[in-house]
Amino acid sequence: MKYISTRGRVEPLRFKQAVMMGLATDGGLLLPEHIPSISQDTIIRWQDLGYQDLACEIMGLFIDDIPRATIKQLIKRSYATFDTTEITPIINTGKEYILELFHGPTLAFKDIALQFLGNIFSILLEEQHSCMNILGATSGDTGSAAIYGVRGKKNINIFILHPKGRVSPVQALQMTTVPDKNVFNIAVEGTFDDCQNIVKEIFNDLDFKARYRLGSINSINWARILAQIVYYVYATLKLVSTTRAERVNFSVPTGNFGDIFAGFLARRMITPLIDRLILATNENNILTRFVLEGKYSRGGVVPTISPSMDIQVASNFERYLYYLYDQQPEKVRNAMEGFHAGGEIVFSQEERSQIRRDFASTSVNQEETLATIRETYQDSGYVIDPHTAVGVAGARRLKARILEGPVVCLATAHPAKFPDAVRRAIGREPKQPKSMRGLEKKATRCKDMPADTALVKKYIMENAL
Repeated sequence: MKYISTRGRVEPLRFKQAVMMGLATDGGLLLPEHIPSISQDTIIRWQDLGYQDLACEIMGLFIDDIPRATIKQLIKRSYATFDTTEITPIINTGKEYILELFHGPTLAFKDIALQFLGNIFSILLEEQHSCMNILGATSGDTGSAAIYGVRGKKNINIFILHPKGRVSPVQALQMTTVPDKNVFNIAVEGTFDDCQNIVKEIFNDLDFKARYRLGSINSINWARILAQIVYYVYATLKLVSTTRAERVNFSVPTGNFGDIFAGFLARRMITPLIDRLILATNENNILTRFVLEGKYSRGGVVPTISPSMDIQVASNFERYLYYLYDQQPEKVRNAMEGFHAGGEIVFSQEERSQIRRDFASTSVNQEETLATIRETYQDSGYVIDPHTAVGVAGARRLKARILEGPVVCLATAHPAKFPDAVRRAIGREPKQPKSMRGLEKKATRCKDMPADTALVKKYIMENAL
């Protein structure tokens, strides 16, 4: 399997090269040359596999330069820190199915990919007798998951930018209380989009990137998308087997388009079994406007109780654009350059029809989010976080109109990460997991900084390996 750029100006790469490159050197995002289509016989064989064995089967289709035995060891090591052997258990609340993706060390779905990516980086650097400085931006959960994926690893330093005061207190503490000397937190005075723009500008400085051996852990890194494909296939096979349904739907709370893009690829792999993908947004609804209006246009960021989705420029949108444009890289390049200059991409009627075939979408405001947390708790005693609630509300709104068969709502974070929102909804805070107890008493390490690319570069130069 070779990897290509959405903008078409990178020679095809092997998997190891793609992982280490992160953002393509032509400014695009890396994708596999083709998406495997899974036969019915293989689907039947996969149905009885546990999560880790299924992950090995799926990842093996996309990785041909790492031995299968090594892939299996990587997967085992990556999920050894999870608090359940199921890795991503499915809960039936009576109205919908909840796919719990928060059983890793930082209690968020990002652990599923970033524990895996951290271990890949480690073995590749050891092979190459090299070192790496990881640079990433976070709207909340990516940062802590990335830090926990590489903390204490030799030959790796990690620099994480987060928008100061715009992540939850728990999310900030999970990042800034890690004492390992290879961890550097930067609180940027601005929005997540400011953080992401700084990261992209730095990666696009190819001389700087090469000199300081920069690597990416954001969802621009293909390995993260690959790891997330697994839980869509896993949940689909489990529900098809247990409910005898012919097809399964997914509702995905998203701001950066990475999680739902993994679902888009999973559907291409097992097309007969996945029906609709619901793209659920909060008030920062650039993606919902894209689906419903056929226009991708930048707006202002609204702070909400689901802060990980407070995004206006979706990092993974370009990957979907590549498929929407029939895999024409020059068309993608022109569209993204036009968006960077003018803040808007307008789609044709034919393209709009295709978008609506690929996704259903709805936007959920904060009052509806709180109401959904409350209703779910009253109906089933089950507590969900505000991001998961956006996905659940979206599924309930659209189910009667467009959906047949079971609906799986992705639970992207443990509710204890957002105690204020949960308390507003149900009158009490959720039970705190053991890993979170005493966080507020720990010492923190963080550098406050204006949204200035030059200053971030200077800080990296001073602290890089």
